Amino acid sequence: MIKICSCQLEVEAGQPSVNLAKMLSLIEEAKKNNADIIVFPEMAVPGYFIGDTWDSSSFLRDCEDCGRELIEAADGIVVIFGNIAIDWQKKNRDGRERKYNALFVAQNKQLLSAENAVYPFTIKTLHPNYREFDDSRYFCSTTMLATELRKDVRDLIKPFTLNIKGKLFSIGCVLCEDGWNDDYPLSPIDILCAGKKPDIIFNISASPYTLGKNNKRHRIFSRHAKVNNVPIVYVNKVGIQNNGKTVYTFDGSSTVYAADGSIAAYAMPYQEINQYINFPLKQRAVQDLASDIEKDDIACIYKALVYGISKFLQKIHMRKVVIGISGGIDSAVAAALYSKTIGPENVLLVNMPSVYNSSTTKDLARDMAENLGCAYAVVPIQESVDYTIKQFTSIKIYHASANVPERIKISSFTAENIQARDRSARVLAGLAAAIGAGFTCNANKAETTVGYSTLYGDQAGFLAALADLWKYQIYGLVHYINKVVYQKEVIPQAVIDIVPSAELSANQNVDEGKGDPLKYPYHDYLFRAFVERWDKATPEDILTWYSDGVLEEKIGCAPGLVKKYFATAAEFIADLERWWNLFSGMAVAKRIQAPPIMAVSRRAYGFDQREAQNGPYYTRKYAVFKRQLLGK
Repeated sequence: MIKICSCQLEVEAGQPSVNLAKMLSLIEEAKKNNADIIVFPEMAVPGYFIGDTWDSSSFLRDCEDCGRELIEAADGIVVIFGNIAIDWQKKNRDGRERKYNALFVAQNKQLLSAENAVYPFTIKTLHPNYREFDDSRYFCSTTMLATELRKDVRDLIKPFTLNIKGKLFSIGCVLCEDGWNDDYPLSPIDILCAGKKPDIIFNISASPYTLGKNNKRHRIFSRHAKVNNVPIVYVNKVGIQNNGKTVYTFDGSSTVYAADGSIAAYAMPYQEINQYINFPLKQRAVQDLASDIEKDDIACIYKALVYGISKFLQKIHMRKVVIGISGGIDSAVAAALYSKTIGPENVLLVNMPSVYNSSTTKDLARDMAENLGCAYAVVPIQESVDYTIKQFTSIKIYHASANVPERIKISSFTAENIQARDRSARVLAGLAAAIGAGFTCNANKAETTVGYSTLYGDQAGFLAALADLWKYQIYGLVHYINKVVYQKEVIPQAVIDIVPSAELSANQNVDEGKGDPLKYPYHDYLFRAFVERWDKATPEDILTWYSDGVLEEKIGCAPGLVKKYFATAAEFIADLERWWNLFSGMAVAKRIQAPPIMAVSRRAYGFDQREAQNGPYYTRKYAVFKRQLLGK
């Protein structure tokens, strides 16, 4: 019997000494529990998303030194860990030191090598360069190395042999993406099992949470285990990491797959856990806990958000937040999330009414504060907005021209923006500074998609925790927060029932049923097709589906909505072009300057959705379809 310790630990990105201290402590704990093997996640020493810190030689040497200490600790136990590996004699394609995303196996204070290995470590073979990943920018893969050495890549993917308790034990070792090979020309796991099959395969990972991703992984890894008749131990990290514009949670969900594909052990998400596994495994030792835990999308989103917010606040050493509370649903969810995360005593809710804010929403804002037990303030903005407008219209511009008039006129649209900026840039920012806090951005994903927000206004803040959630997910969170989290109606039903509105003009009077121009039951799904489809939809696709009568089926919205909202093809096309022009135009500039976003979906804005300010484009085929539909 061999005892394996799978370490689902929180990895601090860019802090190798912190991670080393934790790993050394866990090794000692595993020794006391008589473990034969301890396994840590991918890049457990340096972290994964650290940007161009990878280009610092001194940082790389520090990671190497930490690795040596882990090797020295492999005394009486086999230590498997992820770290950066450097060949100082070779160069990457960018001319910098050769770097590998590597897996190390240490025993008896020495590194082990696989059969016919070039190095005493395993190199990641499949490099993801989609979504948030950018591996080939920094690392050399097994495939690249094989090409350089003029070898078959299969000759470089071999198992390690361990001597445990006087018996030889063969282990296959792969890193993260090496198990997700469906769209690659080779499968490292199948290669490892093609010859003398290993007794077990370890997949060490740094896999960020994405809604629905774990269920897909269970299918893929279960298939690998079953097809090759070999158990697989998947070890993932917890914590958060970011690449500047997008913040990712790492949920762990480390799993052991038996040789028949069933789940033999499962680590609860977002927890640091040492999971002990006795090998050989007992077939079907546990039921499929993972599917039970992950079947509720809204519950998973809630856990990811609360965990991510908590960890992000810790990393930036922020203990208090200020939230603009409007009486609407987005700010209500933000208030409930932050109150649960850091405690209501650390949250200040601020209502900032103008003449356009109804008594309905002002009362709802107050009710929210009372229900949550948060500090609450009312800061009217009408006087300062009027002063700003008066000041602008009173100034005289010298050396005026045809393009820059001598006198400024404030349109109703500009007046709306002045209100939004007064709330964020003056009130929220000022109050946050006064109490040593930060202020939040409460935008949802639909608003972020088309820039339905004011730059330096309601799009400002230190974190946009809800900006990867569509409006229907926001509504889902309200029900979950009331029913499951607080088990009472902390977010009033009236907040759910009221029409979403920015309340910046008389045309957005909620008491008259007037609100945002976005028809969320339809636009959520239209915009999602622009962003989250793997083959992203363009106006040509949308118009084709509309013409064929399958649009609602293709984008996933409720049937009948297109006819409900658009009486004619001309109205439909005008709406499509309005939002497409914004999505690929001004909204890009706004997103570039927006706060970092907490990622939960398969395509979050920021580094995940890489964008260029090229302006909207319509294919030639779209122009043909448009003319046909309009009868021109």
